[in-house]
Amino acid sequence: QVQLVESGGGLVQAGGSLRLSCAASGRTFSSYAMAWFRQAPGKEREFVAAIRSYAGTTYYADFVKGRFTISRDNAKSTVNLQMNSLKPEDTAVYYCAAGSDSSIYWSASVYRYWGQGTQVTVSS
Repeated sequence: QVQLVESGGGLVQAGGSLRLSCAASGRTFSSYAMAWFRQAPGKEREFVAAIRSYAGTTYYADFVKGRFTISRDNAKSTVNLQMNSLKPEDTAVYYCAAGSDSSIYWSASVYRYWGQGTQVTVSS
């Protein structure tokens, strides 16, 4: 069982930055692939970024490439999402997820454990 707790969301102006963190419980954090998804009001949940287990190859949705960076600290059992050059369309609830390494890393079905989400609001 893995419990995930997100933090770092908030209100920021367009062009600003936020850093989301996700703290995981459990002793086997490094063996999990981790990901961030987001869901805006009235829209489906969508993939944002993922990082494979251990050393962690990273993957990004096209709409965040060059702006967001996912990273993990296995010693602290945390995964982070550094978000720069934020746009109003980035406004959403951001969810942290944990699962197994997979070639379909963008699919929510890969991830067994989910956090409660943290709100990110970007004003224009």
